[in-house]
Amino acid sequence: MSQSNHNQHSKLPKDQIDKHNSYARFSGIAIQMFAIIGLGTFIGVKLDERYPNEHNLYTLILSLLSVIMSIVYVIRRIIAGSKQDK
Repeated sequence: MSQSNHNQHSKLPKDQIDKHNSYARFSGIAIQMFAIIGLGTFIGVKLDERYPNEHNLYTLILSLLSVIMSIVYVIRRIIAGSKQDK
């Protein structure tokens, strides 16, 4: 079975293979971005449960920080990917 998959893969034009690789790379980046934001928000919610405050500051701060971190991560991955493609 793997031999037939290899043969099918080798029959594809190079630009189509590159296109599939880009889709896989960006799908992985999106999943990692979601995980970073989800983890930051989850930790913020747990801290707010343990140390209650009036405005749920831990959730707000950690959610914002995790969004910023995930954007920085995405930008770095895109830059690294574009350097690798050259």
